[in-house]
Amino acid sequence: MTDPLYTGASELEGRVIREVVAVAMDAPAKAKSGHSGTAMALAPLGVMLWSRIMRHDPTDAKWSDRDRFILSNGHCCILQYALAHEFGYDVSVEDLKEFRQAHSKTPGHPERGFTPTVEVTTGPLGQGISNSVGMAIAESILRADYGEELVNHRTWVIAGDGCFEEGISHESASLAGALGLDHLTLFYDDNHITIDGATELALRDDPAERFAAYGWHVIDVGDQANNLDVLEEATRAAIAETSRPSLIIVRSHIGWPSPTLMDTKEAHGTPFPPEAISTVKEFLGVPDEAFVFDPNNQRDLLELVAPQRAARTAWEARLAAAGEKGVRLLEQLDTNGAALVTTTADPYEGGTMVATRKAMQRAMDTYGPQTPGLTAGSADLTGNTGVELKYSTIHSADNPGGRQFHYGIREFAMNGNLVGQACHGGLRPVGSTFFVFSDYGRGAIRLASLSHAGVLFVFTHDSVGVGEDGPTHEPIEQLMSLRAMPNLHVVRPSDANETLDLVEQFLSTKEPPTTALILSRQDVPVLSGSDAAASAEGARKGGYVIRESEDAVFTLVSTGSEVGVVLAAADELATKGVVTRVVALPCWKCFDAQPLEYRTQVLRRSIPSVSLEAGATLGWTNYVDQAIGINSFGMSAPSKDVFEHFGIVPATVVAHVERVLSEGI
Repeated sequence: MTDPLYTGASELEGRVIREVVAVAMDAPAKAKSGHSGTAMALAPLGVMLWSRIMRHDPTDAKWSDRDRFILSNGHCCILQYALAHEFGYDVSVEDLKEFRQAHSKTPGHPERGFTPTVEVTTGPLGQGISNSVGMAIAESILRADYGEELVNHRTWVIAGDGCFEEGISHESASLAGALGLDHLTLFYDDNHITIDGATELALRDDPAERFAAYGWHVIDVGDQANNLDVLEEATRAAIAETSRPSLIIVRSHIGWPSPTLMDTKEAHGTPFPPEAISTVKEFLGVPDEAFVFDPNNQRDLLELVAPQRAARTAWEARLAAAGEKGVRLLEQLDTNGAALVTTTADPYEGGTMVATRKAMQRAMDTYGPQTPGLTAGSADLTGNTGVELKYSTIHSADNPGGRQFHYGIREFAMNGNLVGQACHGGLRPVGSTFFVFSDYGRGAIRLASLSHAGVLFVFTHDSVGVGEDGPTHEPIEQLMSLRAMPNLHVVRPSDANETLDLVEQFLSTKEPPTTALILSRQDVPVLSGSDAAASAEGARKGGYVIRESEDAVFTLVSTGSEVGVVLAAADELATKGVVTRVVALPCWKCFDAQPLEYRTQVLRRSIPSVSLEAGATLGWTNYVDQAIGINSFGMSAPSKDVFEHFGIVPATVVAHVERVLSEGI
């Protein structure tokens, strides 16, 4: 028996679609907040995909060769929560009733780690599309490494008009087409409605022509959002495509089947009023009560997806038969491809001058071959940022096993892509660009931090040391801006050897924190003697004393390339009989996590202190009495002249210390 409202739907599928539509209204109404209309319109697509196509097993939500499902238009997350409940995942009716409430499994947008089936944290529109490209890349790499018998799953994405308008979708789709990611399928929910009104207010693109130009396989099913057979046929055509990603355009009607709210902007972000909910439920033939579910659905759906579940058990059998290769795959997935370090990088000679970005390349040369999950690339700056994998090959449609990525001039897409790679599992992605362009990737960096994705964002050319390129390319506020981001470890090494050590730490840690590594363009002194020993002992704690003296009357604190400057200032002050101590704080977040006793000993706030950093001074008063830095935009000149102009030189520190001591401040 087929459903009279949803063409091609079985009686079971029709029953489930109706319940999803109903709860898409009930949950936002109870929360007095949320987006009903899109979830209502997409319920048939979601049920078709989860029941007929998607390879998944509700009894094993984290099966590694499962298909990945990403809801890029995360505002309609009640759709995913309802599907997860219907198909037997650990999302209860009570969880649905707690939609958008504190500490629930059903937050207002999908958050990785909260809800079964949620693979990435989405919400800011378009980010999910970019994440999905990273997911598909991860699958293609692991499939190339271990073979189709062990890795062969697909990435399914639903995105809306807003996702397609955001610039990140353009960059990401272009990259996916260039890489020929044939295991990636994107459904475009073309409902013609945004918060302000009809999409025609600002959107006149032809998505079919646009994606065809990117090199995608495009299928337009037209006004068939309620026809499960048509949707299935298009989806299977996408599966049959073996050389390109696929776009399936679905013209839906937001809020269907509401006679008053369908195709209106009110159906987008406003909970349906009680009378509208009652009208829809009467039309659907479901009880006019909130959160009503047939208790047999989960059992029947579990039986319906038996072929997908059988795929899991068959995969487990192949994994066992693969022997050592299967063991390696499981280990790589378990450790996120962590480095197995048997050979450490050769240290730089103390007293020499080496840019920390150059140390990044040495780290890649040494630790890259020892890191099974490493991928590395840049936004067209590979030689500048030190992320060339000389032992590997370039990833491409013809070479999906390559670990070297050329993301092109696409900072938005690159950073979102890295998040997808990390959240997929098995990989440890590194991406790089100039520090000032971290602004282009900030949305993805924020979502990476929110979801604890193990990404290493490498940012070089970290200060006004960029010099002649001028203020457009000289970061000022970026360092403090990223330090303000929760969960993100912003790391600015004191010298080249400290860079080697901290890169090794990221690559070898099983679950590394989301990390932004900030490196210098210009050469900086390599620490030597006791200074180097202090760095080796304390850098991983985020802060340490480079030079200590019980007789010190002042503490000089710095990070990155300015550590050498304050050490020079300390030497000059010593010639004048002023004893100082020097502290480096390469990672504030790491330092703040240390025991209070350690932090107190390092900072020693009982004596005056000053910091020096070639960037904004905001935030430094947590660690020092006064801060020397740059609170204006930079200037175009040779770097030496720029540093002198802004006072990022030993003489500035010396003068400050002498003034404070003389005034008895």
